[in-house]
Amino acid sequence: MVEINNTTKERVDARAVKKAAEIFLEKKRKSGYEVSVAFVGDAAIRKLNKAYRGMDKATDILTFAGEDKFLGEIIIDYRQIKRQAKEQGHSAKKELIFILIHGLFHLLGYEDDAEKDRLHMIKIGQKFIDRNLQEI
Repeated sequence: MVEINNTTKERVDARAVKKAAEIFLEKKRKSGYEVSVAFVGDAAIRKLNKAYRGMDKATDILTFAGEDKFLGEIIIDYRQIKRQAKEQGHSAKKELIFILIHGLFHLLGYEDDAEKDRLHMIKIGQKFIDRNLQEI
């Protein structure tokens, strides 16, 4: 099950987020697991980023692992997603799906602190999207 909570005034494509997350869970043999996805603004994510990572700045995504059948929580700053999409020259929806999948890989235990790991996560995330999420 995928729970989505949008605390912003931004219009987020919740249907696409839910579908992408459900496909990910199914393909990664995590059907029946629960994931929470929350959309927050710059101030909220900055506060969380400072509290949990010691970084006093906004970020695109934070993930918090759960336990048992609760895989965890993904917190996304949709304004940051829109800024990044503009910088990358593609749609906010494309950036959102990419960041969502990136967060889901984090919940499976993947890390990207080292540059090598960050590049690996980008590669596997894009590969997953190309193979499974073309219709979203």
